[in-house]
Amino acid sequence: MVQTKSELAKIIRERRSVKNNYLDKEVPQELVVELMEDAKWAPTHGMREPWRFIFVPSEEKEQFVEDLVATFPPDRQENRRNYFSKPAAFLIAVMKEDPRQKQWDENFGAISCFIQNFQLLAWEKQLGVVWKTNPHIYEPQVRELLDIQPGEKIAGFLHLGFFDEKPKSKERTPIEEKLTIYKK
Repeated sequence: MVQTKSELAKIIRERRSVKNNYLDKEVPQELVVELMEDAKWAPTHGMREPWRFIFVPSEEKEQFVEDLVATFPPDRQENRRNYFSKPAAFLIAVMKEDPRQKQWDENFGAISCFIQNFQLLAWEKQLGVVWKTNPHIYEPQVRELLDIQPGEKIAGFLHLGFFDEKPKSKERTPIEEKLTIYKK
């Protein structure tokens, strides 16, 4: 008997990070909020929900990019302007830090699950997402621009934009090569 893949399994296998070739189309705030309402059901240890988000809508993107680019050295600004101008909008994921390593790891796991849920939900709507963790997320000037508080960490910038051409699929290592079975 041949078992067919569930719709969820298909979406997990098909989803790709969309890094370029965004359509010139606004990303509605209502859609982002809708996707986030479902994504928030990610596992979260102790129901801490260690996340908050900053949405930069399409109509604010140009000014945001200029403010962000100003945090870079002058010789990098034009390059960064071109880079940040590609997405139609941004969703910045901010995580609560915890001085206790176990809780810090759990918080990072929770926000990572949230982001994965968001990416999968966005894929269904042909909203492309790529999760970026470039060095600027650690820069004090960027933290100040975004009002990141002590005890918070930028987990990443999610670049958003609609697409009409899916990125090519890349092969994955067979799980047998990554799995060890415990035996005594």
